[in-house]
Amino acid sequence: MLMAMNEFDLIAEIFAPLASHPGAFGLKDDAAAIASRPGFDLVVTTDVIAEGTDFFAYDPPGTVAQKALRVNLSDLAAKGAVPEYYLLAITLPPTITQDWLKAFAAGLAADQKAFNISLLGGDTSRGEGPLAIQVTAFGFVPEGKMLRRNGARPGDAIYVTGTIGDSGGGLAIFKREKHALDETQRDYLIGRYRVPRPPVAFGQALCGLATAALDLSDGLIADLGHMAKASGVGFTIDAAAIPRSPALRAFWGNEETAIVRAATAGDDYQIAFTADPAKQTQIAMLAVAHGATISRIGTVFAGEGVALQLGGKQVNVPHTGYRHF
Repeated sequence: MLMAMNEFDLIAEIFAPLASHPGAFGLKDDAAAIASRPGFDLVVTTDVIAEGTDFFAYDPPGTVAQKALRVNLSDLAAKGAVPEYYLLAITLPPTITQDWLKAFAAGLAADQKAFNISLLGGDTSRGEGPLAIQVTAFGFVPEGKMLRRNGARPGDAIYVTGTIGDSGGGLAIFKREKHALDETQRDYLIGRYRVPRPPVAFGQALCGLATAALDLSDGLIADLGHMAKASGVGFTIDAAAIPRSPALRAFWGNEETAIVRAATAGDDYQIAFTADPAKQTQIAMLAVAHGATISRIGTVFAGEGVALQLGGKQVNVPHTGYRHF
């Protein structure tokens, strides 16, 4: 338990070592200071993850920390921004121990090194409810170049990075859905649920190439619907082109219902984007250079909505994705 530590001890011992940026003042002040960066726009995003909704009490503390940070890095990636800093606000239930917090901080430290990002500050408090973690992340993008949802144009190709539905498969395993997966397949899907893999470097490379982009959190179909609506166009998606991992195919199969399930499961934290199809070779080369994979899954048309097709026939999607309320 944390009874032996007050708030200031907790900050000094657990979180201050993460605040390497000079503007954080070693977490010894009430606020941080960020110098302006001429020629760049500051991009800000925030997300909350909560025990029982986004992770489980038995998840390793380090993976909980990494998920809290990476769901925000996913937003920055889809905006083409380079991540720089983050704020952390955490509400700790009485069951949290000092050892748990040290492991949590170790997870953050590993990701800070991986993504070259630093803690700036935040807040710690105690609560009687479930553990809740809020991260606010900051990044920079060349002035006026932030990728938005509203730029898709008729004739553009629609792409997605990575594979879709893996996190949903991991969650299904935790909910005790029956399966015949081997240990490697099982661990892969659980790993994708616990720790997202946003293509941060590739997102930055899309500036000037993508016409619209967003990160996938609520489900591929639901999020594409947001982008189509913002752009005032329609999307046609080839269900067979939606990338799914071998582990997910082994779990859910290859039937139409399995594809729809993957495309609506959510928690993917990949990037969906549109671009001139004439730039496909250039985009593919950039993906390889930045360790990402891309799949062309559809076309933008003058209309509205998202039409999912398989073999030229319309696929019924009664539930497009996750709803928070």
